[in-house]
Amino acid sequence: MVRIHDALDTATSASDSASDPAQRDEAIDEAAFDQHLDEIPQELNEPADAGPSERAVSVDVDRRDAVNQQPDLKLVVISNRVAPFDPNKPQTGGLAAALEPVVQRSGAVWIGSSENRGDGSEHPLPLVKTGAGEVARLELPAKDYPGYYRGFSNSTLWPALHSLPDQMSGSEEDYQSYRNINDFIARAAFDVRDRDAFWVHDYHLLPLGAALHDLGIERPTGFFLHTPWPAPDMIERVPNHRELMKSMLEYDLLGFQTNRDLNNFVAGLRAVFGLESKDDVVTTERGQTRLQKFPIGIDPKQFAEYLAADLAPAEHEKVSSLLRNFEGAKFAIGVDRLDYTKGIDKRVEGFNQLLRNEPHSISLLQIAPSSRADVEEYQKYKDVVENAINRVNNKHGTDEWRPIHYTNDSFSQAALARLYRAAKIGVVTPLRDGMNLVAKEYVAAQDPQDPGVLVLSKFAGAAEDFNENEALLVDPNHPEEIAAAISKAANMPLEERVARWRSMMDKIESFTIHDWSADNIRELDKSRLIIPADECLRFGLGWTNEAQMPLYRRHAEALAAYNDIDPADTALKEAAFEDEKRAYEALQAPLIHTQDRLWDLPADTAPIGGRPEQDPGAAEY
Repeated sequence: MVRIHDALDTATSASDSASDPAQRDEAIDEAAFDQHLDEIPQELNEPADAGPSERAVSVDVDRRDAVNQQPDLKLVVISNRVAPFDPNKPQTGGLAAALEPVVQRSGAVWIGSSENRGDGSEHPLPLVKTGAGEVARLELPAKDYPGYYRGFSNSTLWPALHSLPDQMSGSEEDYQSYRNINDFIARAAFDVRDRDAFWVHDYHLLPLGAALHDLGIERPTGFFLHTPWPAPDMIERVPNHRELMKSMLEYDLLGFQTNRDLNNFVAGLRAVFGLESKDDVVTTERGQTRLQKFPIGIDPKQFAEYLAADLAPAEHEKVSSLLRNFEGAKFAIGVDRLDYTKGIDKRVEGFNQLLRNEPHSISLLQIAPSSRADVEEYQKYKDVVENAINRVNNKHGTDEWRPIHYTNDSFSQAALARLYRAAKIGVVTPLRDGMNLVAKEYVAAQDPQDPGVLVLSKFAGAAEDFNENEALLVDPNHPEEIAAAISKAANMPLEERVARWRSMMDKIESFTIHDWSADNIRELDKSRLIIPADECLRFGLGWTNEAQMPLYRRHAEALAAYNDIDPADTALKEAAFEDEKRAYEALQAPLIHTQDRLWDLPADTAPIGGRPEQDPGAAEY
């Protein structure tokens, strides 16, 4: 049996989580549910030849109603860092931009690290109110932090996930520190073990779900990867990759940015463990893990507000000073962390080739805040980028004109919005990227009457959203493609620019950051147990999801209406029976689906310790 240790405790506490009468009405307790099951008339359980009262339940009933609204989960969000929660401060990356509104609006608890290091001693979770939610910033142990952060996370996993093996380094000691920090965070999260679900983020915390379970936390756990996931031959270069992937299958839900990332992960499971997925579900001796794509979006309405917002005087002057460099001329903009995965050096070489063929045609504003400056590979890359920019400026610049304007300053979202709007070309050319929200922010900031053009790496996750008829897609490893695309963008007629922009903007508006979080949370909620399915009166009717309560209420109402009709009124009785049958099928179908996922373990379930002939010492569940 899978995952039932605290299911009854959850059922008991479900009514406590409902703060208003409407919520309390939804949280029907298990006794009431069983009582209603007992009230189902005997004729509704007769065999199929019993005429109009047959009970042929189809599991193909449309299940969409079961998740027609975002569940009101008491959520725990865990990531390496948390957002600054200050609109005037720069975001620390796509993850912070994605999760900040989720926490502020949903009442979630967000756990991450602070800028301070500790001695490893454990303290009560330091919760601080932030909007409707709460934030806890942990002082991670100083002893393990370098190996965890500079070592395994950013010198081993980061380059591997971006398919850059030449950048990989690390040691077994780094990996042990990585596991120690994950264990420390899990112990801190134990203080909020009674909340409904845990949503863990990014490559720093791949084994955290397993660490939570080792402590006895049996709430549903989901994981979302903000980076790419590489092909099997690349992930196999990561030390302890088998143990890491095995621990990832402790999560109930694994989310990826793109189909390519999801498919790479499935291929890795097949190559490493001999595991196959069926309908994006992987079954192991532990249980079942669902795999799904959740492409991150932005909030275009909020971005419009950034364009209208007043900047602080100092930042206003900084933005105005930059824009004065481009008065009366077209310029392109690149906004990236100073990271070797962003392909800034290749982009600069693309400008070099463009200016060789079209002198003085266009300038580049490259904003590249320093990133992980204490990691040696990043220090080296900073020198590479700055030397490349100096060469281009020295070769193509004049006393009056500089081709590339470069700054390591950080900017608020409101300031970036103004810079995006002014730039006629957005250049987003990472070598690999999970999504890259800069691409979507650039599009959202454009003037609908005179929009700019997006030049986009085909290896950014955003390229799965924006096709070749919208963005100009390039191979970021080939500067000549970047040069050609920038030239095309600079000379593109208005009608084509508007058509491309409008199509991209429609997509951005149709799936926002709020849709992304709602989809994640709805899927995570499907793993939430309320009553164990094998402890209910009827096979397949364990109550497993509070979000399905409206379905139960509709069935109860249809059943009551059926019971109130005089049996002598045959026509009316049969019509009422059909109404009740449809309500019953809508109720039972998602419950059976959930039960099949959680309770029926196939006989050919593969152990994820590996095939004995390949790894005789592998641990098995």
